[in-house]
Amino acid sequence: MWASVITTKNIMSNKNFGFGTQIRKSPYFDATVRWGATGFSVYNHMYIPRDFGSPEQNFWNLVNDAILCDVAVERQVEITGPDAYQFIQLLTPRDLSKLAIGQCKYVLIVNEQGGILNDPVLLRLGENHFWLSLSDSDILLWAQGVAVNAGFNVSIQEPDVSPLQLQGPKSGMIMEKLFGESIKDLKYYWLQELELEGIPLVVSRTGWSSELGYELYLRDSLKGDQLWELIMEAGKEFGLQPGHTSSIRRIEGGMLSYHADADIHTNPFEIGLDRLVALDSDINFIGKKALQKIHEEGVKRIQVGLEISGEAFQGPNTIFWPLQKDGKTVGKVTSAVYSPRLKKNIALAMVDVEVSELGQSLDILIDKDIRQSVVVEKPFFDPKKSLTSS
Repeated sequence: MWASVITTKNIMSNKNFGFGTQIRKSPYFDATVRWGATGFSVYNHMYIPRDFGSPEQNFWNLVNDAILCDVAVERQVEITGPDAYQFIQLLTPRDLSKLAIGQCKYVLIVNEQGGILNDPVLLRLGENHFWLSLSDSDILLWAQGVAVNAGFNVSIQEPDVSPLQLQGPKSGMIMEKLFGESIKDLKYYWLQELELEGIPLVVSRTGWSSELGYELYLRDSLKGDQLWELIMEAGKEFGLQPGHTSSIRRIEGGMLSYHADADIHTNPFEIGLDRLVALDSDINFIGKKALQKIHEEGVKRIQVGLEISGEAFQGPNTIFWPLQKDGKTVGKVTSAVYSPRLKKNIALAMVDVEVSELGQSLDILIDKDIRQSVVVEKPFFDPKKSLTSS
């Protein structure tokens, strides 16, 4: 789910609507407006483009060709210093002992109760140089607070870094045109430090789309407009379009959206991310005792996939829809959308374990209507992630 969309028509036509310092514009803001962005929402205290026209066309642009997305809202927490590795390991329950310099990992940040605070991508730029590329919560404040009493020699700050996502099956060809053939050697979830016409970048083969893709981390906010135009020009012959992260594609891929599918009251086992919790290791991390107890006792609810009957949804849900079984509330729909490729309404939901088995029928309350749904396998498309990792 996303915050209410602010349209550029309202921004431009109402002189009383102004941008203040509380909510930032990205280095790509003017370029996205120039290239057709008509609506924005707010994420990590920053405006993010959420409307370039039809969401369905944005989806087809992504899965057939390529799209360029302003995701500068993925703010970075930079952790450096002699004890940076030990500190990063304290923050996450994922075992980082095999994390190499130049590698990325999807990690969880949890609190002392085992509740999820964020699910960032961790980038290791050096022996003791890390970035946490955030979803929507203030981990900079959390990390600085933990450091006060951690006893580690670390420096924690937000660097001048602003990511773009280039995603889709033709993104590799566009990257090759920009950086040369050597970019093809960049492996899934690895990074390189590069320059493009003097613009300093970190480039990783990652993204929030379940498609082949790259993220380009701009390290000089004054170069945002230039970088956007260079990429769009290089992508012209490959059908590159400006776009926004696709709710359709990320739900098809079973990808989480923080605050929707997980929050501070959600633990990793409820969303099937046991592999990111190293309970059997001797490493120490915040929340370990709580997660051990939860694991031993078992969870009472769990995330499932749903197929939902009835007419096609006209957009993603903006509130949680209650789920019922025999008139009793047994969970909620967290993310729902119509997939034009699958020709189905699909959803991620959190339900009581007792009603989580495949084939289980559940009723969904949407306003005053009741729709039927059935529990199915997730992800809904490309479950082995062959598109992203091949």
